[in-house]
Order: sequence, then C-alpha cells, then structure tokens
Amino acid sequence: MRPRPRFTLAATTLDAPDARELARFYERLLGWPVRKEETGWVEIAPPDGGAGLSFQTEPLYTRPRWPSARSAQQMMMHLDIEVDDLPSAVEQAVALGGTVADFQPQDDVRVLLDPAGHPFCLFVRSASN
Repeated sequence: MRPRPRFTLAATTLDAPDARELARFYERLLGWPVRKEETGWVEIAPPDGGAGLSFQTEPLYTRPRWPSARSAQQMMMHLDIEVDDLPSAVEQAVALGGTVADFQPQDDVRVLLDPAGHPFCLFVRSASN
C-alpha cells in the first residue's frame, strides 16, 4: 500500500477585478505582509507562517450577492476572522474600505463585504464557539 500523500492548505484565493487593490485591503486589515506579487497576482501571509490569502485579477469578475438570490452570483465561500473587540474591528474594517452588510444573521457576528464584494465575518471567540 502506498503511503498517503501529505496535503497542506497553502492559501485561499479570491478573484477580484484588481488583485492588488483587494490584497491591500486584507494586508491592512490583517496586518499580513505581501509574500509574492506579480502581474494580476498577490499573496499575503501571516508573518509567523501558515496559510495565507492569494488574490488574482479576473477581468470577468462578478460581485457575489449576500444574502444569496437565484438571479445573482452566489457567494461561494467566505472568510471567518476572529477579533478581540467586535465594534472596534468593524469600525477598522469600514475605515479600510469594507461595508457592513445589510443582512446580519447573528447577533454576535458581523458580516461585512470587502471592496470586491466578498462577504467576510468578524467574530469574538467565546466559550461556546
């Protein structure tokens, strides 16, 4: 029997109309430095290692709709970002170019949209989550 190959998640890649613009938003939001940049592609990662985020320019990019609707591009995934102070984190994300989504399904989580329209969630970890 062959040994099982090793799999390591290296990054999650987000499409955007401008990879550099979206990467700058997350670079400032998360405080992660750019690991690699080339035409139409940017990677950022935590300074202490681990999986990062990549961004690629997609000329035909269509913003997802949150919440989903049959007649619009559906959200395919979203980022969950743990914070230590939810109101301050929301304020910072908005100052950087994020938008608070109109629909908020949970009281203890804030759904925001990044500048390209990708939903992401900010939350404070509690004993129950």
